[in-house]
Amino acid sequence: MSPDAFERATAYPYRIPIQSFIYRNGEEQPLGRDDALPLLEDRTPVLAVGSNQSPEQLARKFEGEHWGQIPVIRCELTDFDSVFSPHIASYGAIAATLQHAPGVTVTLFVTWLTEPQLVRMHETEISSANYGYGRLNGIRMKCEMGPELDSVHIYNSRRGTLCHDDEPIPVAEIPARNRTWKAMNQLDVQDHVRRRLEPRDDLKTFINRSVNDHERRFARSESLKTGARPFSHPGFTEIPIS
Repeated sequence: MSPDAFERATAYPYRIPIQSFIYRNGEEQPLGRDDALPLLEDRTPVLAVGSNQSPEQLARKFEGEHWGQIPVIRCELTDFDSVFSPHIASYGAIAATLQHAPGVTVTLFVTWLTEPQLVRMHETEISSANYGYGRLNGIRMKCEMGPELDSVHIYNSRRGTLCHDDEPIPVAEIPARNRTWKAMNQLDVQDHVRRRLEPRDDLKTFINRSVNDHERRFARSESLKTGARPFSHPGFTEIPIS
């Protein structure tokens, strides 16, 4: 495995800005409270729970001027947290998902997507069948700028939430207040999964096999479903994607 592949797997969820921004063709333009937003009327608000908050990941998905700009607005979401999904992505990372977490306030971002941008995001998020797409209603979310939202669209793991000692594992790189579950960073959770599934491997060997061996990666993800906690919130409705 190349150093770049190992870095991509273990650097997840990548650099996340500390304020709202506009993404366009690999560039980010920070937004202050007095800066004008593009019109949002024809865009769909989609919550970014993991790496979609990062300009680096958006650059992989939306390369080229033809995608136009994407407003990415920082928010605080109450009674939820960003946690790890019990699956391993094709590039070796253990990715994030949302989980109901009463009392916790997590800092995330909302991506406002045009119809072509949303179709492209669907291609990157649900093609593997690990994630479903839907609408989450009845939420409490404060946005740094733009309209206040009481509902938002999300991609959420159909596999549930990766657990340790019967508790979901929050993503340590993503800030939150009032967490009681023990958070792990990407290296921590990779080592946790390695020790659980293949303790004889060192970490680089474990990640290398996740990246290069599809069948092994799938089998590992299937094993991780054992003990996972389903996502359950009365405000969530899945939207089928044809």
